[in-house]
Amino acid sequence: MTEKHFILDEADPAIFYGVNNANMQMIKALHPKLRIVGRGNVVKVMGDEEELCAFEENIQKLEEHCSKYNSLSEEDILHIVRGEHTRRDGISGAIVFSVSGKPITARSENQQRLVSAFEQHDMVFAIGPAGSGKTYTSIALAVRAMKNKQVRRIILSRPAVEAGEKLGFLPGDMKDKIDPYLQPLYDALEDMIPRQKLNEMMEQNIIQIAPLAFMRGRTLNDAVVILDEAQNTTPAQIKMFLTRMGMNTKMIITGDVTQIDLPRQQKSGLIEALDILKGIEGIGVIALNQKDIVRHRLVTKIVEAYDRYEKKPQQKETNNPDSKIDNESININ
Repeated sequence: MTEKHFILDEADPAIFYGVNNANMQMIKALHPKLRIVGRGNVVKVMGDEEELCAFEENIQKLEEHCSKYNSLSEEDILHIVRGEHTRRDGISGAIVFSVSGKPITARSENQQRLVSAFEQHDMVFAIGPAGSGKTYTSIALAVRAMKNKQVRRIILSRPAVEAGEKLGFLPGDMKDKIDPYLQPLYDALEDMIPRQKLNEMMEQNIIQIAPLAFMRGRTLNDAVVILDEAQNTTPAQIKMFLTRMGMNTKMIITGDVTQIDLPRQQKSGLIEALDILKGIEGIGVIALNQKDIVRHRLVTKIVEAYDRYEKKPQQKETNNPDSKIDNESININ
């Protein structure tokens, strides 16, 4: 009798084993000649060598399915072991699947253009209003690249710019003070990666979330790197970030040029970068607009109302002068 241990590196054990170990019971029933014990992310199997080889092939397919779709049912197990297609194999257009197993897709024409630009370019700027899906779609693309083993890491960053609140008055140490600025990134990741697996990846630095200031001096290789809220970077900060790019790395820079929280006299680094980098091969620029907003329907109306208000001739500028630039003026490669 031979004994082998199989490590569930990619799949979340809770999803793999199923509710009340229902999936594991199905796996055992389909391999009656083997003794199978699953604990944590380790599956211990004992039995005949030939049977073990067949089991190894099946468990790899099951883990791949579980990791890809964030879902594994008894029906899926039956189809996979029999060498048949599962009901999810025919789903097209999904970037990744949520923790509930639902497909996450591009929900507008411009979001689909962002997906295509990511595939064609090593650096992509995604510019658009609040709720247009630029950050969420970007993180979904990064998660897909990592699951497909195109990169080893995901690095997410934001400038910690105060938008009405003073950083120093927030409670806790520096991490506690910075985390609220990074919460939207955590929220998106928690939609796509099971909590336990996400915590493991963050502990192992496979997924890193850090303020922009922590990027200085680094060379970022073999990763998808996302800079969110880039309209709040200074010219020096965004130049520093863009020059962190290493080998086998893709960068996505997202921002909304109508929501700049920098001091009035400070120029937005994002707007300057778009002008300086215009026309460089390998850099894509996608402009999203109100039609791409996928939040509550009122968000679209709110954005449109503010646009009308800011375009009134009698309305004086009260914020960064660069904030008057709209997405229509951005050159799209």
